[in-house]
Amino acid sequence: MFGIDEKALRVTWTVFLFGFLLFVVYSIRETLLVFAAAVLFAYVLSPIVSLIERFLPKRRVMALSIVYVVLLGALVGLGFALIPRLAAEATSLLTRLPALVTGGTWATLPLPKFLSWANPVRGQIMAALNRQAAGLEQHVVPFIQEASSRILSEVSSLVPMILVPIVAFFFLKDARTIKLGLLSLARGSARVKLAGIINGVHAMLQSYMKALVILAAASFLAWVIFLNIMGEPYALLLSGLAGVLEFVPVIGPAAALVIILVVSSTAGVGGVVWIIVFWVLNRVFQDYVLNPFLMSSGVEIHPILVLFGVLAGEQLGGIPGMFYSVPVLAILKVVLNNLSRVSPEREVAREATMANLTQGP
Repeated sequence: MFGIDEKALRVTWTVFLFGFLLFVVYSIRETLLVFAAAVLFAYVLSPIVSLIERFLPKRRVMALSIVYVVLLGALVGLGFALIPRLAAEATSLLTRLPALVTGGTWATLPLPKFLSWANPVRGQIMAALNRQAAGLEQHVVPFIQEASSRILSEVSSLVPMILVPIVAFFFLKDARTIKLGLLSLARGSARVKLAGIINGVHAMLQSYMKALVILAAASFLAWVIFLNIMGEPYALLLSGLAGVLEFVPVIGPAAALVIILVVSSTAGVGGVVWIIVFWVLNRVFQDYVLNPFLMSSGVEIHPILVLFGVLAGEQLGGIPGMFYSVPVLAILKVVLNNLSRVSPEREVAREATMANLTQGP
């Protein structure tokens, strides 16, 4: 038609649609992040909602309402119990940190023989830290004093956090309807593959979020017990930080160790060796005992691929990108596995063909 090759036209149209889709996704990326966070939050609450729904059959909205009321009450109670102490520890640490860095034991801390080459480098690091600490001391107190006014003046930044539980409520309420609506988009064998993808993604996300929450809670409890036994003055703050960083794969636990070592060496009671030993034992328990027990086989991803996903996610979306990297990789794995799976009828036909070819004349 008009001298234009139809095949080339179809390819061009496909490329245009794909590029337009990428442009739309990039334009609404913040909204997509909110909805993705709502989906993951819904998977955190889903087991509790299902448990309560057993006692209230066919009353899912009531079960959801009970869960949200209890959750809100628990958050308010924990807020009144923990936030004042966390704020006090954070304020104390931030105000003392500049003096502790400049006059702490980092400059005189003996290094092992195999690290003796790092002594000149440590001197340069200490000089840089002293310069940064001088500026930090001038800005920490005003920042703390103006924190409340900053939060009030930037209420708009809290809107996505408020939307997450609201959107999650509707996901939990209409989960079955959403699934049926997605399945109605396909017919025949395509519908079977789509059902396999939806069921696989559902099982994977349910297992992943359950494991992640339990691992974060276990990390927090382990650190708070250990640091209190060690007599660390900022045990609750550091333990809470370690629990939160557990949501960032690979890099999060390592970053928590570095922060705890720095704070303990400058503002705590020391015990660097014991902290490292505890961290190693805790990682062995979580990564090789607790994590495999909690995770399903559908979440298994090679560590190299996980590390690549985390680093690529950080470049694409910062800390949220690091958090979403593993679920995205696991979803892609589920999708590819279901798309490459051969139906039973085709498998029988292929085996029959291969048998005929191998029989010979």
